[in-house]
Amino acid sequence: MTEAASAASHIDTDLIDADCLGAACRDGRTRFRVWAPQAKQVQVVVEFPAAGSHLLTPEGNGYFSGNAVLAAGALYKYSLDGAEPHPDPCTRYQPIGPHGPSMVIDPSAYAWGDAKWRGARLRGQVMYELHVGTFTPEGTFDAACGKLTHLLDLGITMIELLPLAECPGRWNWGYDGVQLFAPFHVYGDHESLKRFVDAAHACGIAVILDVVYNHLGPDGNYLKHYAPSYFSSKYATDWGEALNFDGAGCRGTRDLVIGNARYWIREFHLDGLRLDATQSLFDSSTLHITADITQNARRAAGNRDIVVVAENEPQRGEHMHSVADGGFDLDGLWNDDFHHAARVALTGTRDGYFHDYTGRGQEFISAVRRGFLYQGQYYPWQKNPRGSPVRATDAGRCIHYLQNHDQVGNSCLGDRVHNFAAPARYRALTALLLLAPQTPLLFMGQEFLAASRFMFFADHHGELRDLVLAGRREFLRQFRAYSDAAVQAAIPDPSAANTFIDSKLDWSEAARNEHALALHRDLLRLRREDPVIAQLDTTVIEGATLSERAFVLRWFDAMHGDRLLVVNLDHELILEPAPEPLLAPPLHAAWRLLWSSEDFRYHGQGIVDPVNAKQNWRIPADSAVLLSSTPARRADSTG
Repeated sequence: MTEAASAASHIDTDLIDADCLGAACRDGRTRFRVWAPQAKQVQVVVEFPAAGSHLLTPEGNGYFSGNAVLAAGALYKYSLDGAEPHPDPCTRYQPIGPHGPSMVIDPSAYAWGDAKWRGARLRGQVMYELHVGTFTPEGTFDAACGKLTHLLDLGITMIELLPLAECPGRWNWGYDGVQLFAPFHVYGDHESLKRFVDAAHACGIAVILDVVYNHLGPDGNYLKHYAPSYFSSKYATDWGEALNFDGAGCRGTRDLVIGNARYWIREFHLDGLRLDATQSLFDSSTLHITADITQNARRAAGNRDIVVVAENEPQRGEHMHSVADGGFDLDGLWNDDFHHAARVALTGTRDGYFHDYTGRGQEFISAVRRGFLYQGQYYPWQKNPRGSPVRATDAGRCIHYLQNHDQVGNSCLGDRVHNFAAPARYRALTALLLLAPQTPLLFMGQEFLAASRFMFFADHHGELRDLVLAGRREFLRQFRAYSDAAVQAAIPDPSAANTFIDSKLDWSEAARNEHALALHRDLLRLRREDPVIAQLDTTVIEGATLSERAFVLRWFDAMHGDRLLVVNLDHELILEPAPEPLLAPPLHAAWRLLWSSEDFRYHGQGIVDPVNAKQNWRIPADSAVLLSSTPARRADSTG
């Protein structure tokens, strides 16, 4: 058995409890614990309230621990073998950034008000991805609390926070985190995140956190100072050194990451995690680190339900299987295939990694019925097969989106797709997103058609600033249009203040764009209240194409009547003839219009019923309509 396999199968649960890694205070006494396997001696160097030091006791297995009479608010660092002191690798809070002293925190000090909250499951959720720093003008947890009623009124049930781990600079997407246990001090103090989660729960909204365990940022990363074996020389990621989950000395890495997952769930009452780029969590252990994280996060939740979803670029459907069946026990996976097909349908371009999508109706039917579009077929863009089979019942565990932080940020200037797509076509695809059984995800501001860009930003300096900008330009060269010299010169500098400031939402747009909010509210109300749509059952849906870019989805329900969603992403379509049986109403019934994307309230052209029993179907251009079957006599009596 490898060292990693042995470590994974003999983890002491006490070792990974949130109050065992780092420093935690209770009743005026602080317990410290750190992993430094190559050190002979570790001292706590106190900077505030009075200078002093405390020698920690070696436990074995590279761990040192000890207690000191120190209250919450004390500032400290660790010194290994008398060398220059550095911040705690498991610090709970860094009041002046990743290079400064760590702060002692009392985890029990906050008085929670969510005792009746029982957590969340994925089924039925409507997710909303937000970046704390740009969600409000203030860019803080407390300011974000003020927008919870907006999200509740919209119909959001789960917030997904972009990564919060302490990172260098004044702004960052969050994917350069270096101190995994410390919420980014720019967003507020340690307890302000707890206030936000508590307030969300009071509104009935769950909160999950995007966590990054595949790499750490390049500035302020002190892990190697404590143990070079935190990182692997066997693997490489696109963003930095891979973490060591299966090589010599991997136990401390696994303890760190698993302890961190448990910490977010236990200490902050979070309702789950979104695991970033799991294809770069390299591990040959008997129990893969992804499964290990998932299992331990669920244990940390106790009797609460939590949601663990992941981004996995190769889209390996089996990761949603149980560990016993060879999976990682994930609740769901992001589905880039749906996004890419929608992006092509909205823009007409197949540049870059959109190469292998057409935006045709067949792709949307397949995404709703089967989840991923690539489940093992050859994928020309990567010159390899892509994906793996997804169980038919797993299609609802795919997370669908028209926008997210990556896909908006990966445009040249951070433009949101609704700002350059045809409005009518965007409304039609919004209907598909919000009515289909998959879990929909909205990106902050999408609901009111935010005009503000969301650019890639990271506040680095000196040589690192130049390297990040050069890397950004190189990444975007995969798109032919973005490789043009003039475009390359226009790519925003991630470290420029305006790149961050101009990415903040302008909330005055929410009042000006009430038509967009009405569209989203109405669709989410249908998703929640319509007795057929609300079942979120993929197995009762069938689909068919009506033309290359028009299609129909039909929900079969003998009790409540069938539902028919007709989506046309092209010119007006007149079906003459109409030899598609899904268009036929049930026996002794007729179709009745429930909803139209062309409603004038949404700034549409006006509602047009596409079906008349005595004529053929006439489907307006770039539109979506939802129909319900009703008994023919009732339909006739209402006109």
